[in-house]
Amino acid sequence: MQSKIQKISTNLWFDTQAEAAVNYYTSIFKNSKTGRITRYGKERHDPSEMEQGAVMTIQFSLEGLDFVALNGGPHFKFTEAISFIVHCDSQEEIDYYWDKLSKDGDKNAQVCGWLKDQFGVSWQIVPSILPQLLNDPNPEKSERVMKAVLQTKTKINLNELINAYESDSPSSI
Repeated sequence: MQSKIQKISTNLWFDTQAEAAVNYYTSIFKNSKTGRITRYGKERHDPSEMEQGAVMTIQFSLEGLDFVALNGGPHFKFTEAISFIVHCDSQEEIDYYWDKLSKDGDKNAQVCGWLKDQFGVSWQIVPSILPQLLNDPNPEKSERVMKAVLQTKTKINLNELINAYESDSPSSI
């Protein structure tokens, strides 16, 4: 029996770390699984880069989203132009994902809830309530929240955002 393929899925190009990355991500997200693994055969895009039998692609899913991890060689790198947003319902959840995904990542790429993991993939760890706070009809409230977000040096503190939102002072953060 053939499973239904998601209409659009994300392809992540790694040099040679696809399998390590998939194992890492599926260990962090509780609702995850690894799927089909395709290996390089005799025909490869550049035989000097990948050995026959090496992992070419791995299908995996995180929280119901399908991905493919490709070992494609050193030709392309991840940039912050693409990031994955993890919506969190509590500070405990923010802390969990931040701590797991930032481990061994680029400490210089941490700001306003953004981080870059050990594979160079960018993530945004944000409270689920953030869009509601930023789109409040009261511009003073939404501006205070935005100011608090922009002043965040690493992971977001949910209590600070709520305090900024609920404050009566326009200069509060």
